[in-house]
Amino acid sequence: MELTLAIAIGVLAASGVYLLLRPRTFQVIVGLSLVSYAVNLFILAMGRLRMDAAPILSGSDANPADYTDPVPQALVLTAIVIGFAMTALFLVVMLAARGVTGNDHVDGKGN
Repeated sequence: MELTLAIAIGVLAASGVYLLLRPRTFQVIVGLSLVSYAVNLFILAMGRLRMDAAPILSGSDANPADYTDPVPQALVLTAIVIGFAMTALFLVVMLAARGVTGNDHVDGKGN
């Protein structure tokens, strides 16, 4: 499970960085989204990979190793909402820039 998650995070991060370095704005947006997905998976994995474990301690004598940490889950949920808002804002700015310049290249030197 850990190896699969590590490979998924690596593939998402590598694909995102590759797309971030592309000259068109849509590819940059997709790359930014992929990098944010990779970071979200990484943060979620830091809360321990536990299957069928409750996120809340149910007693004072409970063993913390039997439970999962709820803080990374809350951080990832917040990051997802912020990522959607950031992507929407970036798309609006991209459309405005395309209307002004007539192309969608990041450096403004497109055909």
